[in-house]
Amino acid sequence: MRQVPIPQIVSTGPDDAGLVRRALARDEAAVRAIMQANNRRLYRLARGILRNDAEAEDVVQDTYVRAFTHLEQFRGDSSLSTWLSRIAMNEALGRLRRQRPGVEWSTLEQSAPQAQVIPFPLASSDDPEKSMAQREIQQVVEHAIDELPEPFRLVFITRVIEGMNVEETAEILGLRPETVKTRLHRARNLLRDNVERKIGPVVMEAFPFAGKRCERLTEAVLTRLGYRA
Repeated sequence: MRQVPIPQIVSTGPDDAGLVRRALARDEAAVRAIMQANNRRLYRLARGILRNDAEAEDVVQDTYVRAFTHLEQFRGDSSLSTWLSRIAMNEALGRLRRQRPGVEWSTLEQSAPQAQVIPFPLASSDDPEKSMAQREIQQVVEHAIDELPEPFRLVFITRVIEGMNVEETAEILGLRPETVKTRLHRARNLLRDNVERKIGPVVMEAFPFAGKRCERLTEAVLTRLGYRA
């Protein structure tokens, strides 16, 4: 298994630059804004590798601590979000490597290990039957995604669930655009047709990371960075 390289940064957008300057000055509002803008993406990427809620949250925390304590190294790339995503992937891959020493990335494409269906909170609805149906569909979707081999699962999460384009996905995963397209095609073929038909309206709610959960992680990182007593 290879580590995803963290890019050397050459330029950044005005919003990123302003937030980074404020965060370097220990502006808590800027640090909080960066985390809340990236929590869901980093969590989904980490969970896509580890398939475990608690470990994914730990990776997101470690990612922010590493990033904010070395923020002066950020000098601009495609975006701050991409930089953070690469760090999160390295953190998650490091954990996976420690759990499965000697396993090469290429061998992971040959198997699709069984994964436990992990319950996720669903947004409330005034229609109990609709909520139950959405919950059941969401479980099918999440289970099917969890069973994809790791390389295909990561491409599927970044392209379909997070809605990244081919170029950004290729940059974050360290792949050629052609490889991203091939793996996404393969991932779709591995999902059953009856699941594929239901993905559209449901998948954007899969693996949520908002509300109290998002706030709890944000507060934990602020505490670790010394913003809290």
